[in-house]
Amino acid sequence: MTSMLLNDVTAALNLDSDESEEQYLISGVSWQQYEILLNRLGDSPWYRVAYLEGVLEIMAPSRRRESKKDNIGRLLSSYFEEARIRFYGLGSTTFRRKLKERGAEPDVSYCIGTEKEFPDLAIEVIETSGGVDKLSIYKGLGVSEVWFWQQSRFEIHRLRGDEYEQIVASELLPNLDLTLLATYIEHPEPLAAILEFRAKIRAQMGKSLS
Repeated sequence: MTSMLLNDVTAALNLDSDESEEQYLISGVSWQQYEILLNRLGDSPWYRVAYLEGVLEIMAPSRRRESKKDNIGRLLSSYFEEARIRFYGLGSTTFRRKLKERGAEPDVSYCIGTEKEFPDLAIEVIETSGGVDKLSIYKGLGVSEVWFWQQSRFEIHRLRGDEYEQIVASELLPNLDLTLLATYIEHPEPLAAILEFRAKIRAQMGKSLS
């Protein structure tokens, strides 16, 4: 059945398009089938997989999504370096917890301060509506903050107890100017964006010390 599932998904997803993003949902998938599917896919860049209580989501990310994801990762890493914040970039690692029946592959993820089993921060670039409830997945994984990048802005969610609360600024990175970060994510020249962003961060840090 797992082989049939993978073949069906491969046929359904359009992997030839750079701009469109294809998403495939199927219910009634066991945890064992999910893990077998992950093993078969390996580190394939063509698919992003999420699992929530028997519902499987497989997505073929668009070129546009991948570009934004990479920009966010590079800019955040630059911020960590300038601010001297210890960080561990985990990218789109597959995180899963069998007892909670949850698994996800965020676009960008980090452990901050110390390396942990699950990231402190997970970031999702939203290009397509629908799909499984990512907040429910990350809640089961115990991820402290989830950021959604959608319509050129960040939506920040902080885990408090058993639920996420939407907040206006990151509590993991309270000194990060998210408005400034957002300015450079869709910059047409990634190198220029990083250099300008670094300069702005240094200027802000200099003012805070004066």
